[in-house]
Amino acid sequence: MIETLSGIVTRLKDNALVLNVHGVGFTVAVPHSTAFQLNQEVTLITYLHWNQENGPSLFGFTTELERAIFSMVIDCSGIGPKIALAILADLGPERFVAAVHAGDEKELSSVNGIGPKKAEQMLVQLRHKVAKLVKSGVTFNAAPMAQWQDIIQVLESLNYSKPEINDTMKHLRDKYAGSEYSFDQLVRHALSFLAKKS
Repeated sequence: MIETLSGIVTRLKDNALVLNVHGVGFTVAVPHSTAFQLNQEVTLITYLHWNQENGPSLFGFTTELERAIFSMVIDCSGIGPKIALAILADLGPERFVAAVHAGDEKELSSVNGIGPKKAEQMLVQLRHKVAKLVKSGVTFNAAPMAQWQDIIQVLESLNYSKPEINDTMKHLRDKYAGSEYSFDQLVRHALSFLAKKS
């Protein structure tokens, strides 16, 4: 199993990038290729998936949480890596965990490739696993889950798109994890990040 890959981003595709690791170029599927830049040095947490017809595929994540969710989702019957990646791209870790935790079938079925029936099936299969993840404290180490959801709702009310919100939540997680910030401070940091991007 390839646990991590560190190298230089030499090419960006729609949902993938090429990572040059000591002269070897690895194609790695990622939730958001827009989160990376050419010639950027990165370390990706990886998941090697084997398909009987197509052979091995590498998936890369910036956090252990993203990989844990990806692994959890593809364990569901009838759900493949493409949908798992779409969940991380469209919802992001916080919204996905909150949706399963709350039994929000509508939120799950908003992801491309997931209909109401599949969303219901996923909720049944994942509710216990997600509850365990939330209880472990691994999931939201920068703020309580309810606070993350409140920040997402504020950004939604300001008409930011899903990709913009997901990039912002990732930024907050990466930069402010483990620190004690108030809700107002985190919202200000989120809006400042979005202002710099526009």
